[in-house]
Amino acid sequence: MKRIIFLAMILAAAACGAKADGKLCCKGDSSKVFGVAFYNLENLFDTINSNGRYDLEFSPQGARKWDSRKYTLKINNLSNAIAGLVTDSTPDGPAVIGIAEVENESVVKDLVSAAPLARRGLKYVHRDSPDPRGIDVALLYDPCKFTVTGAEAHRLCIDDNPDFRTRDQLCVSGVLGVDTISVIVNHWPSRLGGQELSEPMRVAAAELSKTIADSIRSVSPLRPIIIMGDLNDDPQDESCASVLGARRDAYDVPPTGFFNPWWSILDSGRGTLTYRGKWNLFDQIIVSGSLLPDNGSTLTFVGAEICDLDFLKQKQAPYTGYPHRTFAGGRFLKGYSDHFPTQIFLKRK
Repeated sequence: MKRIIFLAMILAAAACGAKADGKLCCKGDSSKVFGVAFYNLENLFDTINSNGRYDLEFSPQGARKWDSRKYTLKINNLSNAIAGLVTDSTPDGPAVIGIAEVENESVVKDLVSAAPLARRGLKYVHRDSPDPRGIDVALLYDPCKFTVTGAEAHRLCIDDNPDFRTRDQLCVSGVLGVDTISVIVNHWPSRLGGQELSEPMRVAAAELSKTIADSIRSVSPLRPIIIMGDLNDDPQDESCASVLGARRDAYDVPPTGFFNPWWSILDSGRGTLTYRGKWNLFDQIIVSGSLLPDNGSTLTFVGAEICDLDFLKQKQAPYTGYPHRTFAGGRFLKGYSDHFPTQIFLKRK
């Protein structure tokens, strides 16, 4: 009898996904709505100068005096911000979270291990990229909601500039609900030198994202695809509107097209970052037409929001309501990021 009881306990633990550390991951997920988020973490660097002159700034000897105290505060702030991305329909937070401006795998591990997030048991996918500053993108995910089946980093090459280096695009595929989806996490080239001069590099980045999506569709034509990231462009710019073809009206989007829900939000005067007092909405999450109603997926896009939580905002004039950033004018502000997070919601039929 004891043997039978013991065996039953083992089977029950396995069914609930019991782990050695005492955390539980329930078998199957009963969620009816999944959150999919993105957050630019604004220079999440460790304190070690491992990249010469580019990394010196974020070291104890550098201009920012980046020491373990500041680093720990930054980690806990960002962990708390991500832990705050909950809603009534997603009380456990997003199933998938793309992040940008992380220096290496070590800082990603510190982020998910920090106290505000540790209980969620988030896993991550990270790949080192050739960016001169040493910053990468990564994907955090809740293993109880999303099961990774594959991941690949894609290098952006500029034909007439062979020495150009930037962040890789990270494509992660997995099962969300019962559907296999692919998420392409981006941090497109900046506007350094001006929007017009730098635009061809973002157009090239959009072409790469489109190529990745087309490659997926050549094998699985109606697979849901999500393109997310700090695109350094707004929804109406050429990279998003023309190259990706991400449309503002869902009724105009075929199953193999893309819908961009952020046009109307930006038109209403809201954004995720500011430059010279003007709001931009660079932090976009763009969905394939297969995620729109009656287009073949069991997951349906039902909404998008800028997660401009009150504690992520500046409280002092003249920057009241702007993102509470880590540094400004060389001063350490003890903040979070110079970007607000964004999130979309997918409802399971």
